[in-house]
Amino acid sequence: MPSPLIDTISIELGAQEPWPKDVKLFQPYEVEQILLPDNANCLAVQAFLKMCNLSFQVEPRANAEAMSPTGKVPFIKAGLFVIAELEGIVQFVNRKGISLTDKLDDEQKSNLRAYMTLVRNVIEIAELYICWIDKETYDEVTSIRHGSVHPWPLNHFQNREKKKQIVKKLKLLDWYNKNLYEVHQEVELCCKALSDRLDNKAYFFMDSPTELDALVFGHLFTILTTPLTRNDLAEIVRRYPSLIDLVKKIEIKYFKKDDKLQK
Repeated sequence: MPSPLIDTISIELGAQEPWPKDVKLFQPYEVEQILLPDNANCLAVQAFLKMCNLSFQVEPRANAEAMSPTGKVPFIKAGLFVIAELEGIVQFVNRKGISLTDKLDDEQKSNLRAYMTLVRNVIEIAELYICWIDKETYDEVTSIRHGSVHPWPLNHFQNREKKKQIVKKLKLLDWYNKNLYEVHQEVELCCKALSDRLDNKAYFFMDSPTELDALVFGHLFTILTTPLTRNDLAEIVRRYPSLIDLVKKIEIKYFKKDDKLQK
């Protein structure tokens, strides 16, 4: 097995090559399998690549999570290289001389990273809580979708193992013992902070989007358009018109689907 140093050198050398024409983005099946947090992260990566004007093809796989080098989706295959999750993909793209933040100063870049961490630590964790801890959502949505690609009894085993992982993570983050009201309060505060930062501007920084805009779009668009037994998160997001406007703007500009958020 190659050493981490060799892997790092290989990636650095590969990043100097032009963007391949046959890049594939791997994710779970969207219609019958993917869950809210994974769908949000996959959409965030798609938005980022589109903002960078980089071509790619979405490749659904039932075992996409198991195929990923980090165990998380999405991941891309670019030539000989496999890179997972938004942060890793952003770094890979940046090494090719393509950046959405090259005009930001150090303080702005630090703020951008802080807000991305906020989204990761609040909105994404809230999505995990709703999908895996809220009994109604788990019974009626999560257990069915997550296990849909596996035969019985493997589907129940896969659901049980995944739930163990999520419970362990939420306990470490002190989210497991929260109630729904507390979860909603965390999301409310996060949305307010994002709205205050946006301050009715076109994007979070300057007049063009960054990976923060892509990440926020991925999560908020998915929350607003995913049918769940509870629509509480969507109701919270809809209290912030500037965030809704940002989501609509990115959807129309980069995805050319201007009907979903109008309903």
